[in-house]
Amino acid sequence: MEAVIRKWGNSPALRLPSAALKAAGFALEQRVELVVSRGRIVIQPSENVIYSLDTLLEGITSGNAHGEVSFGKPLGKEAL
Repeated sequence: MEAVIRKWGNSPALRLPSAALKAAGFALEQRVELVVSRGRIVIQPSENVIYSLDTLLEGITSGNAHGEVSFGKPLGKEAL
């Protein structure tokens, strides 16, 4: 599969064919890492996943929530 590097604003850009994206298992808006090595650029999934608070809160259920936990009395200048 061939593609052409073109200018997009002040940066070079490469448009990926949908078939290549699908074959590699990537999705639109997915975060990726670019690894440059020996004259090659490799695109791989990013391991740094960014979560939103709303998404995390949606995962809380009565089955996985826990009650309050006591850490004991204050030992320093903690505000209560």
